[in-house]
Amino acid sequence: MIRDFPLPDLGEGLTESEVVAWRVAVGDRVELNQIVADVETAKAVVELPSPFAGVITALHAVEGETVNVGEPLFSCETGEGASDAAGPAAARTADAAAPSADAAPDAAPGPNLVGYGARDEGGPKRRARRAALVADLVPTPDSGAAAGGAGVVPAATGIDVSALQPDRPRSTPPVRKLARDLGVALESVHGTGERGLITRADVEAAASGAVVASAALDAVGEPAPDMPGDAAETRIPIRGVRKHTAAAMVRSAFTAPHVTEFLTVDVTATMDLVRDLREDRAFAGHRITPLAVVAKAVCIAARRTPEVNARWDEDAQEIVQFAGVHLGIAAATGRGLVVPNVKAAERLTLVELADAIGALATTAREGRTPPADLAGGTLSITNVGVFGVDAGTPILNPGEAVILAMGAVRRMPWEHRGEIALREVMTLSLSFDHRLVDGEQGARFLTDVGAILRDPARAITMI
Repeated sequence: MIRDFPLPDLGEGLTESEVVAWRVAVGDRVELNQIVADVETAKAVVELPSPFAGVITALHAVEGETVNVGEPLFSCETGEGASDAAGPAAARTADAAAPSADAAPDAAPGPNLVGYGARDEGGPKRRARRAALVADLVPTPDSGAAAGGAGVVPAATGIDVSALQPDRPRSTPPVRKLARDLGVALESVHGTGERGLITRADVEAAASGAVVASAALDAVGEPAPDMPGDAAETRIPIRGVRKHTAAAMVRSAFTAPHVTEFLTVDVTATMDLVRDLREDRAFAGHRITPLAVVAKAVCIAARRTPEVNARWDEDAQEIVQFAGVHLGIAAATGRGLVVPNVKAAERLTLVELADAIGALATTAREGRTPPADLAGGTLSITNVGVFGVDAGTPILNPGEAVILAMGAVRRMPWEHRGEIALREVMTLSLSFDHRLVDGEQGARFLTDVGAILRDPARAITMI
């Protein structure tokens, strides 16, 4: 039996995902829950497991192609009829680009992994996008004739190469992924491969600054004249995490009335505590950081001022106070800003909180943050101090009432016990939604966090 696996809704109403890499090929036998593909949503790279055991008969998208929720991603032959025979390589290529001819047109969809959104039946834009992707992977009619071949796409794709007019630089999916990772716009790279194909070396050279070239040609095929003065501009497509973050920040900035308060604190005692815990053998294997101490202080302070751990329900005209703290930790990654959150952070000890934050940071940097970790946050922390910044006016994560920015820890002259001494000092910046949090409530929360950082033992009196 041939069964199709439609792309599931991977969380929070996301409508599409891009195929980053296939882990299988047509003809491969897969087990239940075996990872078959990596797909990139607007928030994270997600590993997709197979809901079937059987033999892959077709891959319905190539790497780099965007697939809408509900559209078939791959087909699998299940049951006793499944065969390990893969067929010749040419058949694999054809099957990878189109559904198996034996597949029933109304084959039952795979199990609902997360819940499906509305299916987009596609249209001219989707067909054009797929045509451009296929054009990158197959020879043109001219090149096929020169090589003695037919110069056409395998019939199973249903696409006539002669009608294809690629609207972007020619490259392969792995090269496009490398360009995205390195922040290189392919439109600004001159391809040195056959027929102008952009190679991995071209992208790496452009990223290192060794080559700055424009692929634009004038009517007679000569390089277009450079703009006076500077080198050619670079254009970077807005996509994936950065596209989602931009939309979320605009929505937040123009929906929630932001107010920011600042507090500069002597955190010498906190830094001494961090150093002592790192040297204590009892905590070997745990990386205690100032961020972990701030996170613990935030959880304690939120209990004393529950207004900061809330959201605004516009439809119901209600303020919803959360039962627990799902603490978001802003993380800068190569793909953009993500804010995974530690669930029920208020229940964790300092060491457990440090471990949880470390795990979130690792998966975020590797692009493996699951959608569940990105959903449901109630308030957030951003550590701008790691970039050498003292303070800022952070924008709220949509749906949250506050966000706290940690500044850099600096040694500076400070009043201490009636004298001036060199102390370790940090500035805290608290932005809050003034619909939910009044100035007095924001100040109380902020000063509670500051009091704990000034004297960590003070936390005992607040629990």
